[in-house]
Amino acid sequence: MFTAQRGKGAFCNGEPLQVSAQTDVHQSIIATEFGSNRDPEAVDSIFCSLRNILKLPVHGVRGAGSAAINMCLVASGCVEAYYEIGIHVWDIAAASLLVSEAGGVLMDVEGADLDLMSRRIVAANNKSIAERIVKEIAPFRPIRDDAPPHKH
Repeated sequence: MFTAQRGKGAFCNGEPLQVSAQTDVHQSIIATEFGSNRDPEAVDSIFCSLRNILKLPVHGVRGAGSAAINMCLVASGCVEAYYEIGIHVWDIAAASLLVSEAGGVLMDVEGADLDLMSRRIVAANNKSIAERIVKEIAPFRPIRDDAPPHKH
């Protein structure tokens, strides 16, 4: 069970978590998911980002099937970074605290501060890995989680 409290650390089954010390993006494992958006432009952006990251090259790309679990993998030091566009605030809010309390960094896919409502995230073990991944992402802007309801 993963737990965290602001200012008091991140834990898995009571054991402290620490992000990876890896600083070389070429030796890094990156986690991502393909999301649920099937609009052709979004799919093109998702695969363009994946191709760019694979060509850096990185050591590998993985996906655990869940934003929260992928972020727990960052917090645990099992992967160096996770990025995704299209997730929701409820997918990442708690895990964002885990990553920061384990020593990681959070940002938007264009390098700005993380906006939980934007549905875009990069979570990484350090700023240099995060910034390197950001350079390879083909960003797009899904409808924000705090946008007014769409009228039909």
